[in-house]
Amino acid sequence: MPVLTQSPIQSFLDYLKFEKRYSRHTIVSYQNDLDQFFSFLASQYDGIPLKSITHSIVRSWVVELMEDEIQAKSINRKISALRSFFKYQLKTGVIEKTPMSNIIAPKVSKRLPTFVNEQDTKQLMEALNTATEDWKSLNAKMLFVLFYATGMRLSELINLKETQVDKSKSYIKVLGKGNKERVIPITKDVLTIIEDYRQQKRKVFEEPAEILLVTEKGKPLYAKYAYLLVKKYLGEQAKNLEKKSPHVLRHTFATHLTNNGADLNAVKELLGHASLAATQIYTHNTIEKLKDVYKKAHPKA
Repeated sequence: MPVLTQSPIQSFLDYLKFEKRYSRHTIVSYQNDLDQFFSFLASQYDGIPLKSITHSIVRSWVVELMEDEIQAKSINRKISALRSFFKYQLKTGVIEKTPMSNIIAPKVSKRLPTFVNEQDTKQLMEALNTATEDWKSLNAKMLFVLFYATGMRLSELINLKETQVDKSKSYIKVLGKGNKERVIPITKDVLTIIEDYRQQKRKVFEEPAEILLVTEKGKPLYAKYAYLLVKKYLGEQAKNLEKKSPHVLRHTFATHLTNNGADLNAVKELLGHASLAATQIYTHNTIEKLKDVYKKAHPKA
């Protein structure tokens, strides 16, 4: 990366960290996208100064990404990172004009969220209830119960502390994107499962971690551990799913809520979405159910 660009990038990343309070994961994504762009500049334009970067230069990078068959969604994320970066440079007086004004993001084909249907979810939970003979299978049960009961993101769940579970009020306080806090109600059954896990932790480990979920070694659960465990059980119990990841369980939580008549604004709050637009994808299955009811019940259908 050219030396000239290191200071503006670091300044921008510090702004995201300390002022915007973005998570480490989000900041790393921004850094990777910016590093990729400035590596392109170094190789194609000999490390051109920030003020000399034009929209045609940015467009040439976007074209290269498309030729490399990078998905439109990923390209749009990179363009968004650049927009934020140059907006910050404009705000701090490093540049006088942003090169992003005429950059058009490629269209993304709308993909409906993958989810587990209600019958398969019930069978999956029953299978997990009978398979808790070791710590790993106990963790599998906890992951599925908590993902399905709360709709939390993977990063939120693996960082969940015991103190964030309020037994007296039956809710969990979740620290989401941008360090925004939200409250998710949980049932007495889920509270009992959490409490049983906590008690087991204290029996098995001498100094249990303050993080709720831990590995067989008593260390806080990490993202890859949770991802692989969820993928394994989804692969065994829901074989027809196109995708098998923790996010599928978040989609399942939201889809089942909307299918059973939950208010969309309430689902938005539970998921921690910034806007209702992000939550509206979960109406897809409700609409399909309405079509089915219409076809079966309407005399002219």
